Amino acid sequence: MEFFMTNLLISLFIKDKENIKDSKVRNAYGKMAGIVGICCNIFLFATKFFAGIITGAISITADAFNNLSDAASSIITLVGFDIAGKPADEDHPFGHGRMEYVSGLVVSILILMMGFELFKTSVEKVIHPEVITEQWISYVILAISIALKFWMYLFNKGIGWRIHSETMKATAADSLNDCISTAAVVGGMLVFHYFHLNIDGIVGIFVACFVLWGGYESIKDTLNPLLGESPDPELIAKITETVLNHKMVIGVHDIVVHDYGPGRRIVSLHAEVPYNKDMMEVHDLMDHIEMRLMEEYHCEATIHMDPVVTDDAEVNETRKEVLEIVEKYDKTLSVHDFRMVKGPTHTNVIFDLVVPYGKEYDPERIVKDIKEEIKNEMVGKYYAVIRIDRF
Repeated sequence: MEFFMTNLLISLFIKDKENIKDSKVRNAYGKMAGIVGICCNIFLFATKFFAGIITGAISITADAFNNLSDAASSIITLVGFDIAGKPADEDHPFGHGRMEYVSGLVVSILILMMGFELFKTSVEKVIHPEVITEQWISYVILAISIALKFWMYLFNKGIGWRIHSETMKATAADSLNDCISTAAVVGGMLVFHYFHLNIDGIVGIFVACFVLWGGYESIKDTLNPLLGESPDPELIAKITETVLNHKMVIGVHDIVVHDYGPGRRIVSLHAEVPYNKDMMEVHDLMDHIEMRLMEEYHCEATIHMDPVVTDDAEVNETRKEVLEIVEKYDKTLSVHDFRMVKGPTHTNVIFDLVVPYGKEYDPERIVKDIKEEIKNEMVGKYYAVIRIDRF
């Protein structure tokens, strides 16, 4: 049933529904999900608030305001998707895509504020409990709420996976949390019915903790892309494979992905090519690869060409020796942009040393150590010029 309803809504309101890489189609999905969320959550707030009033149960009222915060979240999400869909302009040359993340962050903060308020009210109810009046209609309302929220979980999860939206996935998780918190409210009412124990305030605290946890998780999910997070390893692997598929390219490194919102990525990378190839031919190839990356991954790419000496026996042997020294120091380290500059008294070996994140090496120390190893172990007067690269 839930899939039928989801597919029906998509068919009714989304044109060109399969073309999710189009930002307009993607924003249409977000707007539709936002409108559905607003309607459902306002309905749930109204019915639960009514049930809370007639029973005097703070846990039901707390659950109602949880749904009200969800409705506010949906409104902000709707506005966020609308702004995110605006094209680039003079003041925002990379578009407005990050507004989706900003709106998600605002939603998360509102959820936390609501959670703190519910927690405070519930603690007061534990200290000063009030009489609960049982009404059969409240059970019906809560049962409908659980069923509707579970459908919303499936709906938002499906949309989130379809358009690859962390905001929608977070909304889905929040809907599932709402199912659990409402089930806890029902459990508290059943305990009162059968055992005459008023645990309304305790259940209210439980619901408030669920709201707070949901807000915390949502903040993490929306803050990371705003701060700048590591790119998807699968995307990096695909970009690397695409670039290396061209015979002239012998290596790829320094891939950087800038995320300006869903579907708005800018990629820069270094492609290694033989130094003796025709410059115009290499430039034409780089243009071709950039177009391939745009077509396949919908990202603007800028490629820096690194010339590599491949037919000089001394350079190849020296590169091999340097790599052995580096791997002996730590197998997780690697080298690129290797070149040699000969002088009258010594030869400089110049390269970038790639140190993975998580390695707590002192940059000055590691450079000093490897310079000493190269000076002591390699035959001839070689001096290392090393630049630390973090990836």
